[in-house]
Amino acid sequence: MSILEIILLGAALSMDAVAVGMTNGMTQPKMRLPRAVETAGAFGLFQFFMPLAGYELGAAFAHYIVKIAPVFSFAILAFLGGKMIYECIKELVHRGKHSLAEKEKKNAALKLFVQALATSIDALAVGITLLALEANGTLALPALFASLVIGGVTFVLSLIAVLVGKKAGSLLADKAEILGGAVLVFIGLKIFLESI
Repeated sequence: MSILEIILLGAALSMDAVAVGMTNGMTQPKMRLPRAVETAGAFGLFQFFMPLAGYELGAAFAHYIVKIAPVFSFAILAFLGGKMIYECIKELVHRGKHSLAEKEKKNAALKLFVQALATSIDALAVGITLLALEANGTLALPALFASLVIGGVTFVLSLIAVLVGKKAGSLLADKAEILGGAVLVFIGLKIFLESI
């Protein structure tokens, strides 16, 4: 696998993170640049770490990882998306004391962690592929550097997506949370259906 192919692999693996990053930007149109960098950094870090974890786990667990990853990703993203839709509708109906934005701030770190984990689980299986390619001498970079490239590509593309999402979120106002939740559910469903 050449360096260009590793970059393209990073771009392909990052697509779920990019979509979720754009959703985060849409639902938080007033997000500041440091928070956008933090969001993209979380996605990039997980996309860097997961191939390494898969590499270390090796072929012994490859069969199980490939089977469980799509279901696990779907469950997490569907839960997060459904929760976003429910809370937004509830907020629009009740307009209570505690705004949706205040609730989001309280759970932001945990939500970002779960999103980054859910969008990077497929990279675990890629780590096993890196191990096989390295074993037969066709991997252009050591697995550590290949994972670093994958994480770096994810970071850059996710940051762009968050910033684009912020612009779209400003236009959508209250509806951004519902649309964002629907996008998360759709991404989870897509991951699940692609595995069947």
